[in-house]
Amino acid sequence: MTAGHDPVAVAALQYCAAGTAEETLHTLMPLINRAADDGAKLVCLPEAATFLAASRAALCDEAEPVGESPVLDSLCNAAARRGIELSIGSMFFLGPDGRHVNRHLLVGANGEIRAQYDKIHMFDADVGDGKSYRESRYFAPGDEMVRADSCGMNMGLTICYDLRFPHLYRRLARDGAQMLAIPAAFTFNSGKAHWHVLLRARAIETGCFVVAAAQCGTHADGRRTYGHALIVSPWGEIMAEADTDDGNAAAGANDAVIHASLDADLVVKARKAIPSLGTQPDFS
Repeated sequence: MTAGHDPVAVAALQYCAAGTAEETLHTLMPLINRAADDGAKLVCLPEAATFLAASRAALCDEAEPVGESPVLDSLCNAAARRGIELSIGSMFFLGPDGRHVNRHLLVGANGEIRAQYDKIHMFDADVGDGKSYRESRYFAPGDEMVRADSCGMNMGLTICYDLRFPHLYRRLARDGAQMLAIPAAFTFNSGKAHWHVLLRARAIETGCFVVAAAQCGTHADGRRTYGHALIVSPWGEIMAEADTDDGNAAAGANDAVIHASLDADLVVKARKAIPSLGTQPDFS
């Protein structure tokens, strides 16, 4: 998108994915319709958009093979029916080598998949909530950055833990990204400490809009996610934030749809004011 084009109406969703896609879709589809009814042309879903399984065995049972997903077909049909683009923050698929892939998909307003990105950085961490997260045991990491046109703006596709690796976002921005999609299922403990500051930093460092749809609540495996879905301007200002009751972790209690209008002129303005993307050398 270049200066002079109309701003893009974007929505980011916040909800608590259930242990199965069938259950989650009962929550998700009305939120997509609500966002479209309110005028969004791009609707962004969080990481683990369709389920967060109760166990490793349940993940294997629930994940569909790549290329054979009735659940993805349902979401593509919803995009076409409402005439919206859909950023499916991530879905878990069974990959060809027996491991899973955590895949972000961009669906066009015609219902066709326009781009896909496999999460590069695996979440292997201990954040003090009594759980040990080891994504690398079960998921195959991606190895390619992905950008795609979305409603006339250049979007960088990323997922959750990628947020902690600023070189990825700098490269996306230098290659042309104007908007960064950072869908997440951030743990409550790390989110409380780091979520807002990291998202605002990525926007400021790159001069990009940041759209961060979020999981929020207590899931089937016992993990608690932080919520606070955000849309951030290229100047680092919070344009929209989902209301989140941090004391209420019940599923569905913090479901929300947030909206913002993204004007590419603000990307140009922010980068002109602080032209750090053009600074050499680039050590990323």
